[in-house]
Amino acid sequence: MKPTKRPTIEETKVTWYLADATGVPLGRLASRVAQVLMGKNLASFDPSVHHNAKVVVINASHIKLTGNKLSQKTYYHHSGYPGGLKQTTLEELIAKKPAEALRRAVDGMLPTNKLRAARIDNLKVYLDDQHKHEAQTLTKLTF
Repeated sequence: MKPTKRPTIEETKVTWYLADATGVPLGRLASRVAQVLMGKNLASFDPSVHHNAKVVVINASHIKLTGNKLSQKTYYHHSGYPGGLKQTTLEELIAKKPAEALRRAVDGMLPTNKLRAARIDNLKVYLDDQHKHEAQTLTKLTF
Protein backbone atom coordinates (compact mmCIF):
# COMPACT_ATOMS: atom_id res chain seq x y z
CA MET A 1 0.00 0.00 0.00
CA LYS A 2 1.15 3.47 -0.82
CA PRO A 3 0.63 6.15 1.80
CA THR A 4 -1.49 9.16 0.96
CA LYS A 5 0.61 12.03 -0.34
CA ARG A 6 0.12 15.19 1.67
CA PRO A 7 1.00 18.50 0.00
CA THR A 8 3.74 20.54 1.58
CA ILE A 9 3.94 24.31 1.74
CA GLU A 10 6.66 24.31 -0.94
CA GLU A 11 4.42 22.33 -3.33
CA THR A 12 1.44 24.66 -3.00
CA LYS A 13 1.47 27.63 -5.32
CA VAL A 14 -0.15 30.99 -4.68
CA THR A 15 -3.56 31.20 -6.34
CA TRP A 16 -5.48 34.46 -6.55
CA TYR A 17 -9.29 34.60 -6.67
CA LEU A 18 -11.60 37.54 -7.37
CA ALA A 19 -15.07 37.79 -5.83
CA ASP A 20 -17.56 40.49 -6.78
CA ALA A 21 -19.85 41.17 -3.81
CA THR A 22 -22.48 43.16 -5.71
CA GLY A 23 -25.91 41.86 -4.69
CA VAL A 24 -24.57 38.71 -3.00
CA PRO A 25 -25.86 37.95 0.54
CA LEU A 26 -23.22 38.38 3.25
CA GLY A 27 -23.38 34.81 4.55
CA ARG A 28 -23.21 33.20 1.13
CA LEU A 29 -20.21 35.30 0.17
CA ALA A 30 -18.45 34.67 3.49
CA SER A 31 -18.94 30.89 3.35
CA ARG A 32 -17.63 30.66 -0.23
CA VAL A 33 -14.60 32.83 0.59
CA ALA A 34 -13.86 30.76 3.72
CA GLN A 35 -13.96 27.54 1.68
CA VAL A 36 -11.47 28.94 -0.81
CA LEU A 37 -9.15 30.28 1.91
CA MET A 38 -9.09 26.84 3.53
CA GLY A 39 -8.43 25.14 0.18
CA LYS A 40 -11.57 23.00 0.20
CA ASN A 41 -12.07 23.68 -3.50
CA LEU A 42 -8.84 21.81 -4.34
CA ALA A 43 -8.43 18.08 -4.87
CA SER A 44 -5.35 18.13 -2.65
CA PHE A 45 -7.24 19.53 0.38
CA ASP A 46 -5.52 18.89 3.68
CA PRO A 47 -6.82 20.68 6.79
CA SER A 48 -3.33 20.96 8.28
CA VAL A 49 -1.73 22.69 5.27
CA HIS A 50 -2.01 26.37 4.39
CA HIS A 51 -2.84 26.37 0.66
CA ASN A 52 -1.76 29.97 -0.16
CA ALA A 53 -5.10 30.94 -1.66
CA LYS A 54 -5.58 34.70 -1.73
CA VAL A 55 -9.05 36.19 -2.23
CA VAL A 56 -9.74 39.74 -3.42
CA VAL A 57 -13.31 40.90 -2.73
CA ILE A 58 -14.45 43.99 -4.64
CA ASN A 59 -17.62 46.07 -4.23
CA ALA A 60 -17.92 45.14 -0.55
CA SER A 61 -20.11 48.19 0.05
CA HIS A 62 -22.80 46.61 -2.18
CA ILE A 63 -23.29 43.43 -0.10
CA LYS A 64 -26.90 42.38 0.27
CA LEU A 65 -28.28 41.93 3.79
CA THR A 66 -31.55 40.05 4.23
CA GLY A 67 -34.10 40.36 7.01
CA ASN A 68 -33.54 42.74 9.92
CA LYS A 69 -29.83 42.04 10.29
CA LEU A 70 -28.84 45.71 10.20
CA SER A 71 -30.61 46.42 13.47
CA GLN A 72 -30.72 42.99 15.13
CA LYS A 73 -27.24 41.52 14.53
CA THR A 74 -25.00 42.53 17.42
CA TYR A 75 -21.25 42.08 17.86
CA TYR A 76 -19.94 41.83 21.42
CA HIS A 77 -16.49 42.62 22.81
CA HIS A 78 -15.38 42.50 26.43
CA SER A 79 -12.35 44.35 27.74
CA GLY A 80 -11.85 41.93 30.64
CA TYR A 81 -12.71 44.50 33.30
CA PRO A 82 -15.99 44.63 35.26
CA GLY A 83 -18.58 46.46 33.19
CA GLY A 84 -16.38 46.23 30.11
CA LEU A 85 -18.94 44.68 27.77
CA LYS A 86 -19.19 46.65 24.54
CA GLN A 87 -21.72 45.93 21.82
CA THR A 88 -22.07 47.18 18.28
CA THR A 89 -24.86 46.57 15.81
CA LEU A 90 -24.16 45.67 12.20
CA GLU A 91 -25.53 49.05 11.11
CA GLU A 92 -22.99 50.90 13.29
CA LEU A 93 -20.16 48.63 12.13
CA ILE A 94 -20.97 49.23 8.46
CA ALA A 95 -21.14 52.99 9.08
CA LYS A 96 -17.64 52.99 10.67
CA LYS A 97 -15.82 50.21 8.78
CA PRO A 98 -17.81 48.70 5.88
CA ALA A 99 -15.20 46.03 5.06
CA GLU A 100 -15.02 44.82 8.66
CA ALA A 101 -18.45 43.16 8.49
CA LEU A 102 -17.29 40.81 5.73
CA ARG A 103 -13.94 40.20 7.42
CA ARG A 104 -15.68 39.21 10.68
CA ALA A 105 -18.12 36.95 8.85
CA VAL A 106 -15.30 35.10 7.07
CA ASP A 107 -13.23 34.94 10.27
CA GLY A 108 -16.14 33.31 12.09
CA MET A 109 -16.39 30.61 9.41
CA LEU A 110 -12.73 29.61 9.54
CA PRO A 111 -11.68 26.86 11.97
CA THR A 112 -10.08 28.05 15.19
CA ASN A 113 -6.54 26.75 14.82
CA LYS A 114 -3.06 28.15 14.23
CA LEU A 115 -3.70 28.63 10.50
CA ARG A 116 -6.65 30.97 11.06
CA ALA A 117 -4.60 34.18 11.27
CA ALA A 118 -2.59 33.31 8.16
CA ARG A 119 -5.76 32.50 6.23
CA ILE A 120 -7.57 35.70 7.20
CA ASP A 121 -4.48 37.71 6.19
CA ASN A 122 -4.98 36.37 2.65
CA LEU A 123 -8.37 38.11 2.40
CA LYS A 124 -8.24 41.51 0.70
CA VAL A 125 -11.49 43.53 0.86
CA TYR A 126 -12.15 46.67 -1.22
CA LEU A 127 -15.26 48.84 -1.07
CA ASP A 128 -15.39 49.60 -4.80
CA ASP A 129 -14.19 47.87 -7.97
CA GLN A 130 -10.71 49.43 -7.83
CA HIS A 131 -7.98 47.23 -6.35
CA LYS A 132 -4.20 47.03 -6.56
CA HIS A 133 -3.91 43.38 -7.58
CA GLU A 134 -4.20 43.70 -11.36
CA ALA A 135 -0.71 42.24 -11.77
CA GLN A 136 -1.86 38.83 -10.50
CA THR A 137 -3.87 36.38 -12.57
CA LEU A 138 -7.26 36.42 -10.82
CA THR A 139 -9.66 33.48 -11.07
CA LYS A 140 -13.28 34.61 -10.75
CA LEU A 141 -15.36 33.05 -7.96
CA THR A 142 -18.96 32.17 -8.76
CA PHE A 143 -21.88 32.09 -6.35
